Parts: sequence; structure tokens; C-alpha cells
Amino acid sequence: MVHKSYNTNEKVTGVILAGGKGSRMNGEDKGLVNFRGEPLYRHVLARLQPQVAEVILSANRNGECYQKSGCRVLTDSFPGFAGPLAGMLAALQHITTDWAVFASCDTPFLPPDLVAQLWNGKSDAKAAWACSNGRDHPTHAIIHRDRVEMLEQYLQRGDRKLMFFLKEAGGVAVDFDDPDAFININTPEDLLVKRSRIPD
Repeated sequence: MVHKSYNTNEKVTGVILAGGKGSRMNGEDKGLVNFRGEPLYRHVLARLQPQVAEVILSANRNGECYQKSGCRVLTDSFPGFAGPLAGMLAALQHITTDWAVFASCDTPFLPPDLVAQLWNGKSDAKAAWACSNGRDHPTHAIIHRDRVEMLEQYLQRGDRKLMFFLKEAGGVAVDFDDPDAFININTPEDLLVKRSRIPD
């Protein structure tokens, strides 16, 4: 059983985005790639779960493997592997909270206060994304569910760029101090280099 920490936000559902093709991982399902003895998504889940009311997994392959986590598993409702925005759309269509916070399945060093910082940093905005060292990390974002129709229309007109949508949705950037918080594992080489770079 996971014990929620003091900064749990019961207004927020966590969503781990694991629905990509894994093209830079030789077609492997990135969320299930072994990292330090566990699937990558498990590292993200362990860090995100204490911060939110519920965690949902967005996955278009290997649903039976992800279901072993005990979390709800959603596939894209928008056809054709439309990228992370399709996973975000499906989640916003199914959450029971007002807000969803998103995290990529390949970022095992996720900040333990991701939700708190995004929540406080968004102020009155309906969306916000993480930024560190001057670099945007738009797959790590918080979005209000009332943006769902806007997102559906955005995808229907053929747009796929996540940063453009977040800005169109009135989003703001939230700065994080930890330079390693959003390191991601994109390729087999990343597994070798980053497996030992950062301590547990």
C-alpha cells in the first residue's frame, strides 16, 4: 500500500504517458524497458503516486503488463498515434478530478514535489508546464479538464505540437531548480549512460 505524503493534492489525477511507438528505443515499449531492475514506468509511478489522488496509465500497447500496476489503463481515443496530446485527451476525458498532471514514462528521476510546484506555479492559469535550465518539458504539465474540447479541436485540425497547445490553452511555464529532475531515457545508449549517472 502506498502512503500518501503531506503534499498530496486530492484535486489532481496523475497520468503517466506511455503510449508512444518507442521509435528511438528500437520499437520497444519505453515504459517497460528495464532500468535499475524495474520497468521505467514503475520508477515514475513510485514518485508520482504519493502526490495525487489517483494515477492513470496512458498506454497503447501491452495493456496487460501495465494493468499489473493496479492503475487504470487508458488507450488513445484519438486515432493514429497522434503523440502525447492524444494520451492527454483520453485522460482528460476520463478523470474524475478537475485537474490532471502528466508525466512521461521515461523520466525516472521525477521531482517528489512535481504536483505541488506545478499547482502553486500555475496561479490562475488553466495549464502549466515544467521548465528547468531554460528548457521546457511540456510532457510534464498540469491541465484543467475544461480544456478537453479545445484539445480535441486542436487535434482534429491536424495540430500535434504539445507546446503550441499548452500556450493556446493559456498555460504558463513553472521553473524547477533540479537540473536532473527531467532527465529522460530515450535510447538504448541512454540506458547505459544514465543508469549510473544519478544515485537512487
